Amino acid sequence: MALTSAGVAFTVHSYEHDPSVAGYGEEAAAAMGTDPGRIFKTLVADVDGALTVAVVPVTGALDLKALAVAAGGKKAAMADPAAAERTTGYVRGGISPLGMRKRLPTVVDATALAHETVFVSAGRRGLEVELVPADLVRLTCAATAAIGKP
Repeated sequence: MALTSAGVAFTVHSYEHDPSVAGYGEEAAAAMGTDPGRIFKTLVADVDGALTVAVVPVTGALDLKALAVAAGGKKAAMADPAAAERTTGYVRGGISPLGMRKRLPTVVDATALAHETVFVSAGRRGLEVELVPADLVRLTCAATAAIGKP
């Protein structure tokens, strides 16, 4: 795992994923008994033709205009799911910002920095990794910006 080789402290949390549930983040929060505001989803967007990763709280949504600005672009739209899966090496609902097949520009919502630790997907549905937000930002070479909206 990328975190082990980087010498970063982390905790892996697993739970039984229910395939009938569409809200992966909300499912994770309920299954782990964790504040959903500390669970962040990894979304892949297209910013001016370049795939870009956005990490935002599961309690809100991605502000595409804010992501475009944070990524130095003009226009952002959600990426084609098949392209996101092919490029990251992960399946939708299990895309992790860590250990992607191809490193993509990444922006982490600034609210992550307000938490002692946050949870992100560990690469598959039903598996989350908890780590310090500064480590997440450092390991993904991410920018931080207000890219989430309620």
